[in-house]
Amino acid sequence: MNPSKDKILNIASLLTQMARIQPYKRAVVFPSGRDDDGRVTYTHLTFRQLDMESDCLAHGLESVGVGKGVRTLIMIRPGLDFFALTFALFKTGAIPVVVDPGMGLKGMIQCIRECRPEAFIGIPLAHAFRVTHPGAFRSVHIPITVGPRWFWGGVTLRQIRKVPWQPYVPVSALRNDTAAILFTSGSTGPAKGAVYTHGNFDAQIRTIQSHFQIAEDEIDLPTFPLFALFDPALGMTAVIPDMDFTRPAEVDPEKIIEAIINQGITNMFASPALLDRVGGFGKQNSIKLPSLRRVVSAGAPVSADNIEQFSAMLCDSAEVHTPYGATEAVPVTSISSQEILNETRRLAEKGYGICVGSPLQGLDVQIIRISDLPINQWAEELVLDTSEIGEIVVRGDLVTRHYFENAEADALHKIRDGQDVWHRMGDLGWIDRKGRLWYCGRKSHRVQTEKGPLYTIPCEAIFNTHSQVFRSALVGVGDAPRQMPVICIQTHPNDPDINVKALESELLQLASRHVLTQDITTVLFPKTFPVDVRHNSKIFREELARWGAQKI
Repeated sequence: MNPSKDKILNIASLLTQMARIQPYKRAVVFPSGRDDDGRVTYTHLTFRQLDMESDCLAHGLESVGVGKGVRTLIMIRPGLDFFALTFALFKTGAIPVVVDPGMGLKGMIQCIRECRPEAFIGIPLAHAFRVTHPGAFRSVHIPITVGPRWFWGGVTLRQIRKVPWQPYVPVSALRNDTAAILFTSGSTGPAKGAVYTHGNFDAQIRTIQSHFQIAEDEIDLPTFPLFALFDPALGMTAVIPDMDFTRPAEVDPEKIIEAIINQGITNMFASPALLDRVGGFGKQNSIKLPSLRRVVSAGAPVSADNIEQFSAMLCDSAEVHTPYGATEAVPVTSISSQEILNETRRLAEKGYGICVGSPLQGLDVQIIRISDLPINQWAEELVLDTSEIGEIVVRGDLVTRHYFENAEADALHKIRDGQDVWHRMGDLGWIDRKGRLWYCGRKSHRVQTEKGPLYTIPCEAIFNTHSQVFRSALVGVGDAPRQMPVICIQTHPNDPDINVKALESELLQLASRHVLTQDITTVLFPKTFPVDVRHNSKIFREELARWGAQKI
């Protein structure tokens, strides 16, 4: 299916459509507290209520100048207002700008400076941040506070909400009109604002609906706020979990399990860190979650051990799915736990990489020769043969075509192909004879030695098979192409009595027995691995490389 590029489609119309089809089904459920007996109390909006609430807010936003094309930075917590506001912005034709607070203060300020928001909708704490960093928010002339307004100007959300309800006719939008700007995490380079069109969002929703076979009675537990926004458009009830979304590795597993059981959750998105924490608790307490039909885990590579541990809580027909993608293009491929545990796991442990499945319908995935330079024009000569490791590129309707006013990033990450655009994922991999994609690590993390390149994921898999290794990270010390390969090892935190010298000897013997790792002769043991806040799984190998250089 290749929809007409000039078709008029405002993504907010999908909410209105669902409100007509299932007006009294709960759209968003939010834990509002606990009663005297400690039971969770919930508040909710039905699809009809959510559609009407977003209409009321759309009228109010328009009245203060938040209309078509107005870049609007949103910094509010996931909840009822988050959904109503976002769809209200879509209806007015404004452009929501989403910056991940998990990237840290410095990264956030840089993103805000770059996107130059004209309106800012935030909780009081976010506005206090705005007041104390005026340089970053110089472009904002429409401040709106969600909650009490303290010592700054502007209006509150309650003040602009127009009641009684009147229908709001969404602004007409073409498929290629900008719908939102979503910033990348910045975990492997400067954060970039991916420009999403209404057509991108429509393609994402159709792809997710089709591939995961979302049914009419689905109830979702989205532990990543952005993914929650798909739920109303898909007709799923979104149950907001009681957690700190910026620290999934520290989530209280009992609260997640409580929500799944209380609400009969059928679908859950979980980062690898959250999956591991909840799965570990479930294993210790022999917990079963019979209502879950599928679990989707993404954001960083997911280990087979992690998948196996969580799968033990599911019924036989339920599976853990691990789609592959990036902020600029997601989902691109997907693979289920059955295929991982029964087939690809043993190959991954031998250094094949991590199998992330076959391309989803409407996506074209190719492997091209590795280059750190811009590629201006697509050519078939770029494509490598099957089974060769190279750079992963993808095109399709859900793939974003450019970044917000960032010509340098466009040059490095986009390849023009007539009217189409290929996105360079920044990842390395290869395609097997079954058409499945195998992920081999970030392009920027490859170690370039005199004997040739070494790729992180395949090499690390060899060391990770040792029972005392929790995880490993391959880094290069020195300048390419004469880098020294160094393997950094993090041992299991619950095993403090490990003999490091003996383990080092065993790991070097292990490395010598494999072609992939036989040239790795230096092992280091950092106390901790620097990882991203959001997923707690993406290892900052650049930091480890600098640390390793000092140690050596």
